[in-house]
Amino acid sequence: GLRVLEALAASGLRSVRFAREVPGLGAIVASDCSPRAAALMARNVARNGVGELVTPRLADARMLMYQSKAEREPFDVIDLDPYGSPAPFLDAAVQAVSEGGLLCVTCTDMAVMAGNSAETCYSKYGAVSLKGKFCHEMALRIILHSLDLRANCYQRFVVPLLSVSADFYVRVFVRVFTGQAKVKASASKQALVFHCVGCGSHHLQRLGRATSHGSGFKYSAATGPPVGPTCEFCQQRHQVGGPVWAEPLHDPAFVEGVLAALERSPGRFSTEPRLRGMLSVIAEELSDVPLYYTLDGLSSTIRSNTPSLLQLRSALLHAGFRVSLSHACRNAVKTDAPPAVLWDIMRCWAKLHPVKQERLLDSSPAARILSVEPTLQASFALHEDANPSSRKRGLKRFPENPEAFWGPKARAKAGGGIAPSLQEKRERLQNKRTQRPDGAELKQFPCKRFKE
Repeated sequence: GLRVLEALAASGLRSVRFAREVPGLGAIVASDCSPRAAALMARNVARNGVGELVTPRLADARMLMYQSKAEREPFDVIDLDPYGSPAPFLDAAVQAVSEGGLLCVTCTDMAVMAGNSAETCYSKYGAVSLKGKFCHEMALRIILHSLDLRANCYQRFVVPLLSVSADFYVRVFVRVFTGQAKVKASASKQALVFHCVGCGSHHLQRLGRATSHGSGFKYSAATGPPVGPTCEFCQQRHQVGGPVWAEPLHDPAFVEGVLAALERSPGRFSTEPRLRGMLSVIAEELSDVPLYYTLDGLSSTIRSNTPSLLQLRSALLHAGFRVSLSHACRNAVKTDAPPAVLWDIMRCWAKLHPVKQERLLDSSPAARILSVEPTLQASFALHEDANPSSRKRGLKRFPENPEAFWGPKARAKAGGGIAPSLQEKRERLQNKRTQRPDGAELKQFPCKRFKE
């Protein structure tokens, strides 16, 4: 008896699949503001014989959701999958979903959410994005922060079930509940991010503090900041980003339930190997550790060669800290070890694999970090828990793109095709790198080989 809304349905493909493949649905509304899309949806619904479940609607998604709120007919599941940002639809969606209902949101504006346009990210999501190695996980935390912030206006809050960064987009699945007392805790779930521009160390500053007080909680302002004016490791400045969601991204029981469902119906989905691989990595992630470092980011900072994933994981495990992968990045290292321990491990690595002195400029982060003696003696011997289960089993965790230039295409326009201005731009820039004037193939800066 669930009521489902696909708010931006286009051809209605997803609504048709819901009707044919998902049991227990009472009604599905497939909405789009394009008359051509609405006509196409009606054809596809009739062709697939799902007219008793799917109702095509020609309507603005926001007005449809506000109307369902006003008429007290909320949807149990709302699916938002727009081209680009879902920001214009979030306010209506958090109101129109039922108590404990499921809200599925997709963002394909990853350039904005990953730090290329921090000011645009703030205008859409109320958070400043940073261009760090952890940008894909930060994008997930930004959209969760934005959803919780919109819901708080109506004494509601969100509980993430699953948050996925894949290909060129992020997709989150959250449940929405109502409760004034629980909303008070939302400030303590958000955090600012301090990110060093030199070595990439990051620290989180919670916006609020929740302390147990008898049978309840007492909420107060947080204390800080967690860092000084400059980075303690490389003396570079900090960038401040956020606020972002600082609580777990996933519900472990829900993820295990989805994996169990996959095991019960092998071969049902053509993407089953990827689903199993990604969900297995998600199940192994440290849920209480926001953001991550990367192998290449740590080694390039000190100008050394890169340790293997097993070597770095072993060093952290031998030091008594927890460590995991992240589904958002192939070479990510998610750990509860503080940055000081990570840099001590990298200093020990540099002693075993010395860095050429000509690569260490006096004022560089590498020189400043390596000039300090490590207080921790790291062991890179293989630890028995260093190799994660998903890697041992050879699951398809980080698949390659299915084709060249994989990513979002041009925005659709009425009547099909692409906009004339975009077509002219493509013709003007086509083969611009292969058509060079005489002599343009020579380097424009001197180097040893060029001089020879």
